[in-house]
Amino acid sequence: MIAGPLGRALEATGYLADGECAAPSVTLAGSGARVRLPSFAPDAWWRSDADADRRGSGGAGLTVYFKYVDDPGDVPIADWQREVWNQGFAPLLWIVSPERVDLHNGFGAPRGPDEADANRLETFKLLDAELARLDTFAGRLAMETGRFWSGESRVSRETCVDRRLLRDLRNVERALVAADLQRGEAQALIGRCIFAKYLIDREIVTERRLRALCGHADLPDALGDPAAAGRLFAWLRDTFNGDMFPSAEPVPAAGHLDSVARFLTGEDLETGQRHFFPYRFDVIPVELVSAIYEQFVHSSASESTGANPARREGVYYTPLAAVSLVLDEVFDGLTGTESVLDLSCGSGVFLVEALRRLVRLKTGAGTPSRGAIRETLYNQVYGVDVSEAAVRIAAFSLYLAALELDPDPQPPVALRFEPLQDGTPPALVAPPRRGGDVALRFEPLQDRTLLVGDARTIEETSAGRAVLTAGGGLKRFDVIVGNPPWSFRGRAGTAARRDAGPQAPLQPRGQSLDFVARARDFAHDGTRFGMILSATPFFGRSATAARAVRDTVDALSPVTLINLSDLSRWLFPKANMPAIALLARPRRGRADRLTLVQARWSPAGERSHTIEIAPSDVATLPTASWTRNAGLFKAAFLGRRPDLLLLDELWEKHEPLEARLDAMGVRFRTGLIFGDRSQNAAFLKGLPVADKKAVGPFSLAMEKLPVIDWSRAERPRQRDFYRPPILLVREFMQGAPRPGAIVAVADRDVVFTDSCYGASFSDMRPDTAYLVAGILGSALASWYFLMTGSAFGLWMRRLKQKDFAAMPVPLLERSLESDAGRRIVRLVRAFHRQAPAAADGWKALDDAVFDLYELDDADRIVVRDGLFRAGWQWKPGRDRSVEPAGADDLRRYADAFLSTMDAWLSASNRRRMRAEIYDVPPDAPHRVVRFVLENRPGPSVVKVVPPDGPLRAVLERIGERTEVRVAEALVGLRELRVHARDEVSMVKPAALRHWLGVCGLEDADAVVRDGVRGGPPA
Repeated sequence: MIAGPLGRALEATGYLADGECAAPSVTLAGSGARVRLPSFAPDAWWRSDADADRRGSGGAGLTVYFKYVDDPGDVPIADWQREVWNQGFAPLLWIVSPERVDLHNGFGAPRGPDEADANRLETFKLLDAELARLDTFAGRLAMETGRFWSGESRVSRETCVDRRLLRDLRNVERALVAADLQRGEAQALIGRCIFAKYLIDREIVTERRLRALCGHADLPDALGDPAAAGRLFAWLRDTFNGDMFPSAEPVPAAGHLDSVARFLTGEDLETGQRHFFPYRFDVIPVELVSAIYEQFVHSSASESTGANPARREGVYYTPLAAVSLVLDEVFDGLTGTESVLDLSCGSGVFLVEALRRLVRLKTGAGTPSRGAIRETLYNQVYGVDVSEAAVRIAAFSLYLAALELDPDPQPPVALRFEPLQDGTPPALVAPPRRGGDVALRFEPLQDRTLLVGDARTIEETSAGRAVLTAGGGLKRFDVIVGNPPWSFRGRAGTAARRDAGPQAPLQPRGQSLDFVARARDFAHDGTRFGMILSATPFFGRSATAARAVRDTVDALSPVTLINLSDLSRWLFPKANMPAIALLARPRRGRADRLTLVQARWSPAGERSHTIEIAPSDVATLPTASWTRNAGLFKAAFLGRRPDLLLLDELWEKHEPLEARLDAMGVRFRTGLIFGDRSQNAAFLKGLPVADKKAVGPFSLAMEKLPVIDWSRAERPRQRDFYRPPILLVREFMQGAPRPGAIVAVADRDVVFTDSCYGASFSDMRPDTAYLVAGILGSALASWYFLMTGSAFGLWMRRLKQKDFAAMPVPLLERSLESDAGRRIVRLVRAFHRQAPAAADGWKALDDAVFDLYELDDADRIVVRDGLFRAGWQWKPGRDRSVEPAGADDLRRYADAFLSTMDAWLSASNRRRMRAEIYDVPPDAPHRVVRFVLENRPGPSVVKVVPPDGPLRAVLERIGERTEVRVAEALVGLRELRVHARDEVSMVKPAALRHWLGVCGLEDADAVVRDGVRGGPPA
């Protein structure tokens, strides 16, 4: 039973409804779920990852904690906030008292007790008007749609525990290296001390035990005494069997130990200032160890050459959000008895989360026993990595996870992970009694379930033969997961991979698909796969890559692919290519189609490091359609059904530009390459030369171009290649004045560099170059490149020659004779004299291209929205996509919706449809548009109507008419289409991207398919 003021606040903000949890994302204390914090016990909490407790996962979602207190001044709020901050995933802490609600920043760095208010964001009185303001600011719908993050800039991952700890450990490492400690030894020292601090903070090693071990009551004092530190480190090495801390490691010098001790007492090693020590290592998530590992590995770059072996090998920490995304799917429906393999385990983040979930599946809602935890650890979770350091960290992480899961990791003798002496198989052994204490004894992890070696040949090692083989063949696993290296090692590396790799087709650049092929060797018919891969081979135009992708998909079908490229800036910021998640669950779903998911960027996701997926971001693509036209693959991710229909229509009606130009003897090529200057280029001397800076939208400043005064280049091309008219296309696209390709026509001889593609039309009718320039510079081309380009819209603003060569275009000769073609040529020639006059000039060009392609009204909606979506590759467009939709935006959506419905209703001409746009406040988290069938003929109408109350009241009235509890059904980014007799209401998050015209077309198609009850007779 929660306190009355807390219940009132939670009812007013949508977390409770009639005293019960309003959605699965809300939990009340005492319901069976628990929060593991040392002293803070919330009364209720909301999780964006609603099923995390059920799955037994570490949790990648966000949490808001609610706590009632009689008097905020009498409780240790600073201590509570410190614990919440160390947990790392709670942006808000609500403290509710009889008269007010205080919201504290859970991501704000902890302060001392006298400064607890420094992290207080807002205070709301328990009055109806104030609670309504609180609902808008941080109510359930505001949190689940991400609107909270759009209005609050003070809460950010930049101040979260992981950023702060990594920064501080970086400073410790630098101080140790500067004091002449080898980098590897410095990292080992830091690792040992962090692990010891974890054991002490969690009271696994009590003050009494620590004093018995080394004669000191706390860790900094022990580090201040080299002999005591040596005894402590020896105990750690002995207890954990050398898995984490090699037996040969010496005790560092006193000065080095002192640096770590100063860090543990709160000293900033850069400034020497002493601060409040914020860290609670008993609360910090185990997954943070993986981030520490990546930082250590990347910091090991050669200081003399600047080379980074970690980046070269593709070593990247996998954020828990990505791990949970994968495991949520592949672990669904498992029993907990399954075996798990990661062939590129790195620091073990997948294995740690798999261990948690397996233990939870085995034990259900009960408390896991130490035996069940360790049996799972030593018999079901396997990892391989080429890096011995990574495997040590994986062992470190798994031991921490096992201790975290252990309901009572006492006494310390129970920690011992020592090898069996009698050859007993790896299972529970009848344990000896030691003064009433039970010790469980197992084999160590390394060389048993965690193996150092190359995944391609690991079974050839002595450890591999003992572990990854069974019955004369390879061991088979039930679940195979991981984030294999994406790196490309040049031609030599590709050749080596082909010599040593499997028989399956290999991708031409990179090796992530090689790991999938190798993983198939360890799979049986029912094995589930969940792997994060480089997206490059999936979206590229390489035939070799396409074969490797198709082989993978066919072998694992049915497959789900989640495009993570929109999240590159925060998910894998150090990678130089985008990511895609591959999920496969044999015998579930239809094998003749792919499920494709686009994880879209949002300010909430970037600032909170969570992955947002709306139902409209999920699509299916028949494998037959993919086989027929690979261009549909990317469009199915980034587009919607009307986009796919238009693409199909264009491909059916028109040949690719490359084919049209080939028939005319015209070829695009990249421009001059200076390179090693090994070839004679004297024939170009005296000609003007243009680089990317000289080529603008329909402009080329010929009079300002420098003249060639050199005579050699690596690839000078032939002289005729530079004869006018020359159509130039810049390699990289522009975001302003609008998103698209940068094209221009040179009407005089000019040399251009390899930052541009070019084609000479010197033997053609000159207007042809201007016609093609107009097409490639239009909104239609921007939309087409977004839907089908191999890089644009994924991770680079790059336009490759194959991308625009594949664009379907009408017959060029016939087009030049058409009214639309002549208009395009006139406009482009005029633009070369004077840039397009703001929106009017661009609109005139787009309309002419639309007319040339004979696009209907619906197609023009698709393309114009495609131009807007292309702009999401630049910050202004991306920000605009998540702004709240206004009345004009909703009107365009409604008009598009009604255009489809009007065509349907016109068959009988007896009814029309009325659209009602509810004029909710701009900061409301949702928008609502209601469509009503009226018994009268004529064109449909759109009206903006007052909401007659807050958004919650609007949703309640819709629910009364439809017998649906709408507010409770709105969980996460869910979009609702709520039917009643003769009406349908669309309820979606407020972000503009949900309310585009193309969305209206798609929603109307869905309504027609569903059938509006009471619609016109057939």
